[in-house]
Amino acid sequence: MTSIEECGLVLSMEDVGSEIDLAALVETYSALLFRVAHSVLRSRAEAEDVVQDAFVRVVERRSSLRAVRDMRVWLIRITWNLAIDRRRRVRPEQMDEGFAESLVASSMPADQALDESQRMKAVLRELERLPKAERHVLLLSSLEELGTVEMAKVLGRSESAVRALLFRARMRLRERLERGGA
Repeated sequence: MTSIEECGLVLSMEDVGSEIDLAALVETYSALLFRVAHSVLRSRAEAEDVVQDAFVRVVERRSSLRAVRDMRVWLIRITWNLAIDRRRRVRPEQMDEGFAESLVASSMPADQALDESQRMKAVLRELERLPKAERHVLLLSSLEELGTVEMAKVLGRSESAVRALLFRARMRLRERLERGGA
């Protein structure tokens, strides 16, 4: 086994602590950040790239991590913004067709899973038709059940604006799904 000194690397205790913290952050938050990115991009590969990019940002800003008050919200915001930026560049045909199927429980009988998959596709279609701000707040509220305060921080909006957007998004989505029979 090669030691740090043999590789020619000299790390201060602060650097070693940061790397341990980074490993803990990756272990703690990578699944959540993947869900955030995947909900926006609907592509496993693109979502994985966004999560990697988010942790690269953490490494780049390692010296200012102590100033971050809520690491979870900060990481979600970084991932969210990276995913939104990437979504602008991703063509719809690059999105996973199997995304709706991935949301269905694997323990269901095949006929129920097929029905549920069709329902999920209808919901996702209508979700895409929502105004951008409403779609964003609805996605965030369904991920890890982010609260209004956290969603406001991620989106850079007031709490009352987030509550209003969430109410309108839920009502609009419900109306559209009822009209469409889903």
